[in-house]
Amino acid sequence: MSQTLEIIVNSATLTRILSIGFVTFLFAMLITPLYTTLAYKGKWWKKPRQTSLTGETAKVFTKLHAKKHDRNIPTMAGLIFVAAVTLVTIVMNLSRTETWLPLAAFVGAGCIGLIDDIINIRGVGKGVAGLPSRIKFLLMTLVALFGGWYFYAKLDVTSIHIPAYGELAIGWLIIPLFVLVVVATANAVNISDGLDGLAGGLAAIAFGTYAVIAFIEQRYGVAGFCLSVVGALLAYTWFNIYPARFFMGDVGSFALGTALGVVAMITDTVLLLPIIGAVFVVETGSVILQVASKKLRGGKKIFKVSPLHHHFEASGWPETKVTMRFWILGQVAGVLGLMIFVLGRYL
Repeated sequence: MSQTLEIIVNSATLTRILSIGFVTFLFAMLITPLYTTLAYKGKWWKKPRQTSLTGETAKVFTKLHAKKHDRNIPTMAGLIFVAAVTLVTIVMNLSRTETWLPLAAFVGAGCIGLIDDIINIRGVGKGVAGLPSRIKFLLMTLVALFGGWYFYAKLDVTSIHIPAYGELAIGWLIIPLFVLVVVATANAVNISDGLDGLAGGLAAIAFGTYAVIAFIEQRYGVAGFCLSVVGALLAYTWFNIYPARFFMGDVGSFALGTALGVVAMITDTVLLLPIIGAVFVVETGSVILQVASKKLRGGKKIFKVSPLHHHFEASGWPETKVTMRFWILGQVAGVLGLMIFVLGRYL
């Protein structure tokens, strides 16, 4: 038997939530010229990867993006939305139970990405031009582990929601689950950051979806945080769409992916995350399949190049077509996730 979903919210509360996103958008737009001035003056040029994950020369990738990197496009633009979201959250939306954890994870992961970007800019490191993958994975795991402990010990969360079933108590196992979700999501967003406007647009869609979920759950602090990220990403994407003026870098993609995983845990919708972030999942899956195929089939590839967005580029799709079609898929996935959320809890 169906139930009625009623949402009653004070107009002042709704206005405050919406204003958080609007203020963050304005602030991000205002500080973008400051970043641009520093980036071009300091020559924060992103250095493209020279080898693939399996060690061989990344010939297809280099061919696809040679002209783009000849323009000397700065990286680390994720600093724009990390700074904007952090400041606005501290001033307008700081809550121990709702926004401390996603904000801390957002900033912590961003710092790891910042170190990686600085190494990339200085030309230190080989192959992927940045921190070694093992070091990045270890640091991200430490951030997620601290977040998982806080989630369990301070917020007293010991169960997860199964759609159409209810709460499943898992006790302290919530910590390794938290780590798995956060690290996987951070890497998935990082992998998807490969075309102008792609990761920013997909992340804005995902956080917008979670803003609706948090609003329905009456977690207004989380909803405000999500809208803050959306606002900042809209400002960033204004300059990042083709042809991009700058790239977000790992400081941006790690911060976004980590915060998205944390928001999924806080809203108790972790099983919906692979649906809402379906494009991120498919992108990551394409990399895993490509690496496995090369190792198990004597170097044979499934895709012309991975992640999947580069495969479509190599197949002749213009970069803008790939980006916008992936945005559409992201929007469809977000709506599907919302449908399952409502059906699983309120019907």
